[in-house]
This record gives sequence, structure tokens and C-alpha cells, in this order.
Amino acid sequence: VQLQASGGGLVQAGGSLRLSCAASGRPFGNYVMGWFRQAPGKEREFVAAISWSGGRTYYADSVKGRFTISKDNAKNTVYLQMNSLKLEDTAVYYCAATTIKYISTYGPNYDYWGQGTLVTVSS
Repeated sequence: VQLQASGGGLVQAGGSLRLSCAASGRPFGNYVMGWFRQAPGKEREFVAAISWSGGRTYYADSVKGRFTISKDNAKNTVYLQMNSLKLEDTAVYYCAATTIKYISTYGPNYDYWGQGTLVTVSS
């Protein structure tokens, strides 16, 4: 499956952005989808994930209550709605897909990765 992330940009602290990740190739509904991010000089970290049906989600503590992950299997797209953005949310955001049947926060469990989209939060 090929993943194309979009929606990044420059936003002021406290603002919102919605990232999208469009998938092509194999049936989208077969995958658990995740968002990860990598800030400058830091390791990649888990942000959020959603089950293949969309019925279960899981978030990193740092974004819980501010970010919402969702997916539209008919449109082959997963979204990350980011509200109340903080300076520390600045990073390149990556969407990823895995064929494992449970939500994972572990990057190497994901088989497919998008190219990343840059989110910059300014003061």
C-alpha cells in the first residue's frame, strides 16, 4: 500500500491543523493505521493509532485530549485532527500502516510509511 500524507503547515500555538493520509493499493480497511512524529534532533515517537474498523483508538499521553485520529475506509483516508497545538508538537508527522490485527505503538511493527508532512507550531 502507498501512503501520501498532507495537511502540514505553520500554525500558531493554540491553533489547529488536520492531517490527512491517503492510501492506495490494497484494501484500506485491512490495516491498522498510525501516526508518528519526529522532532528535530529527537527520535521518532508514536502519536496515535486506529483499528482497521475505526472502532478503537489509542493516543500518546502527550496528545491525549488534543488530537483525534479517524479513518474513512470508503475514501481510503486516515485523519489526524490536532487542536490546542503546542510548540512541542513541531515535528514531521508520518502516517503508517500495519497488517497486524491489534493497535501497536511500536514503529517497527508498521509495514508501510508515508513521506511525512511538516507541522511547525510558532509562539
